[in-house]
Amino acid sequence: MKNILLLLAFITLATVGMAQKNQDAKSRAEVTIQTTQGKIVVALSNETPLHRDNFLAQVRRGYYDGLLFHRIIASFMIQCGDSTSRDVKAQEFTNARGDDPYRIPAEIRFPQLFHRRGALAAARQGDHINPERKSSPYEFYIVWGKYFGPREMQAEQEKVLEREDSTRHFTYPQEVIDAYEIDGGTPHLDNEYTVFGEVIKGLDVVGQIQAAKTDSLDRPLKEIRIKKAWVSKERL
Repeated sequence: MKNILLLLAFITLATVGMAQKNQDAKSRAEVTIQTTQGKIVVALSNETPLHRDNFLAQVRRGYYDGLLFHRIIASFMIQCGDSTSRDVKAQEFTNARGDDPYRIPAEIRFPQLFHRRGALAAARQGDHINPERKSSPYEFYIVWGKYFGPREMQAEQEKVLEREDSTRHFTYPQEVIDAYEIDGGTPHLDNEYTVFGEVIKGLDVVGQIQAAKTDSLDRPLKEIRIKKAWVSKERL
């Protein structure tokens, strides 16, 4: 009888947890990004409200319309958001916009949000001038990455634990390790950059973009732009 009651309690908790997860997913705002390669839909995390609201504000004012994916690295990520890329050809882009006029405080929520394939994250300046890891209010990247087996993830874990700054040590939970093996991603970026959403439609389009031919500066040889981005679902 006791075992039956424990089983029922476990089932109830699991059901409640799943219902809560589904409700959280339904409550997320969504943005549709129409690119020259196809359509990408991203859902924004409610666990990162500063980044979520900033991204929605930039989308609503049309900031991303016409911008290049100015940095593309195969098996790694695609990056967009530099305003100087709007009126130049891909090979003319020089990343000359300079420092952002303001930065968004980091909202790193690892391991709830991590750099699995399809993760939407904020670019930022390096630790040497940005030790608080504040994010760019404009530039974002979408993760592609690669698959990591047990040995590769063990190597990533060892790198984390070997860091001189012990405050940056952390352990990868098993569910995150499994996700990198099954879905792929870029684990070395975890706890370093803010992940604030994920691709829910159009991951194949991200795959096409990350495979584009580029020059030595990671600029695509063929222009790949955002035609238009819009809020396709409001947060509940």
